[in-house]
Amino acid sequence: MGTDLAEASPAARKILGLNNEILPADFLAVLKNGPEESLTRTSYCQPALYLHGLALLAVLQEKNPNFTFAATAGLSLGEFTAHAAAGTFSIEDGLRLVARRGTLMEEACAQNQGAMLALLGTTEAIATQIATASGWEVANLNGGGQVVLSGPIEKLEAAQTAAQTAGVKRSIPLKVAGAYHSSLMTSAKEGLAEAIGKTNCKIPAVPVLSNFLGRPISSEAEIRSSLLDQVTGTVRWEACLKDLADRGVTQLIELGPGGVLAGLAKKIVPDLPCHSAGTLAELEKVIHERAH
Repeated sequence: MGTDLAEASPAARKILGLNNEILPADFLAVLKNGPEESLTRTSYCQPALYLHGLALLAVLQEKNPNFTFAATAGLSLGEFTAHAAAGTFSIEDGLRLVARRGTLMEEACAQNQGAMLALLGTTEAIATQIATASGWEVANLNGGGQVVLSGPIEKLEAAQTAAQTAGVKRSIPLKVAGAYHSSLMTSAKEGLAEAIGKTNCKIPAVPVLSNFLGRPISSEAEIRSSLLDQVTGTVRWEACLKDLADRGVTQLIELGPGGVLAGLAKKIVPDLPCHSAGTLAELEKVIHERAH
């Protein structure tokens, strides 16, 4: 993951080569060569995505020295990447937090068997009713009629039945290791609190959108509390994108694999151009498109 970036950019190579005592001993080898089943583990996946996103930004800035950004936002783990990009904390300190978060969430998944269910074609109010009726919680308000629920795996069928009864168009169980952004992650939140408390944070150079608040953080205290609260609380991604549009942002660039956020942006803020890049080739295409 990110080999193309490392080969093309000294700055990206430095970022992708970062390591610390918290990461798994074979992290760098897995990041470079796989296997995929290791990369999908939370303890590997979260630091890998964090470094990959920042490496993409480093390449973008190398190839386009005049590039600047007016704000940053990231979904779930991506919020940590957004903070590092904006200078809230150093890349190294952010990596320590992300590595700790990934390990703690993996442990929480092992302790509490959870699942997540995407509801398509619904509203927050209906999704909340479904969650309440089935003993689940609202995890993500992604926008475009998409809401994700989290809860104990033994109540997954009850949540699906409740969704069908409520007239939801489709409900899709997600291929994830646990019930993220729910109370089943409480042990992870408690463990992460100590690490965040020890991390040097400062007000970022540009606004950074908080998943939990659905708006930019406004103080150092909010930085710490919002990064903790999103571990067990609802991610308000639709609100984040609307905030970016309202503050006059003229275009969005998603740095990361898959293009999922760009797809959501097209539904939530259709008048706001959005580019997406997860590889060197895709990034070079974005740079070319922005130049013309």
